Amino acid sequence: MLIFTLVYGWMSSVLHCAAQETLAVSAPSAILMEPKTGKVIYEKNADEVCLPASITKIMTMLLTFEALKEGKIKLSDEVITSAHAQSMGGSQVFLEAGELQTVDTLLKCIAVASGNDAAVAMAEHLCGSEEAFVQKMNEKAQELGMTNTHFTDCCGLTDSQEHHTSARDVAIMSRELVTNYPQVYDYTGIWMEDITHTTARGSSAFTLSSTNKLLKQYQWATGLKTGSTSKAKYCLCATARKDDLELIAVVMTAPDSQSRFADAAALLNYGYSVSSMYKDENKESILPLKVKGGVKESVPLVFASGFSYLDTQGNDIQMIQKNLKLPDIVQAPVKAGEQAGEAQYTLNGKLIGTVSVCYAASVEKATYKDYVKKIMGYLLL
Repeated sequence: MLIFTLVYGWMSSVLHCAAQETLAVSAPSAILMEPKTGKVIYEKNADEVCLPASITKIMTMLLTFEALKEGKIKLSDEVITSAHAQSMGGSQVFLEAGELQTVDTLLKCIAVASGNDAAVAMAEHLCGSEEAFVQKMNEKAQELGMTNTHFTDCCGLTDSQEHHTSARDVAIMSRELVTNYPQVYDYTGIWMEDITHTTARGSSAFTLSSTNKLLKQYQWATGLKTGSTSKAKYCLCATARKDDLELIAVVMTAPDSQSRFADAAALLNYGYSVSSMYKDENKESILPLKVKGGVKESVPLVFASGFSYLDTQGNDIQMIQKNLKLPDIVQAPVKAGEQAGEAQYTLNGKLIGTVSVCYAASVEKATYKDYVKKIMGYLLL
């Protein structure tokens, strides 16, 4: 049995490496990531510094959704377009100075049509000026560990080396966006939709058309953002979901538009061909832990989170084992939320991850009066 396991593991590894070698990605820089675990499945020059073009707007959307979550803005809030926002060139939805649009509509303009004017209008609404918003973008990039990224605008129109990122950094901020704010797919999944411009000249309809052609070319595509300028060439962050497995494929500096979509599709297909996801929601109850010297004799326990593991080596994930590592007894006091032990997950004898087991309640240290009360309670039984 051991020999079979070793041979099976060796063959799976060989086949995995062979598949990577035959994966044709024409772009000079690319990465494939599973967002739940953050595991990188494939990379090619993923830390090479390059220009992001409109992929920049992923960070703009991330900060917008953060503001929505924090209650700083609402989807129904009206945003006024400034002359500065109207002046944006490149891809735009032709907002006019003084025009009002809701946050919801501007998100559609950014996600679907990649409107530079809409991105700037949103940035000004959130921070008062584009410059102040860009500062927030760079602070967020630093917080996320995006070591090869620096923004100088909120839409990607800047075509200079001062405005730069990398495929890995794009995957990092995209992971943050789709993991914490999956409602973004309500916007990035739109293929075509009309909005209404209302100005001093009256109302007129304008059709938003998605720049992400993968939505029509790839069955499981869900988003996320395209980008292109003369210097950045053609970029794409593509997200997809198949059988509850989500992937992020980033392609940077592709030579032409069709190549970026072909590269992304190849990356996604590769990812789905080699990936198996193990999930444990950790919803089962755990026996209480005995407490020594406390006002209570035991304390309830709870898992801190669920557990996910992505296998890309062809292993049988049904062989994953879970073991609780807990003390027999703990000394009071104990505080709710603190770690009591952990659940350890192993595959083929190797540790693949842990989840903390925490106290679900606090237990204070018993005093002399508490012991007297206990004794009186026993005597009255």
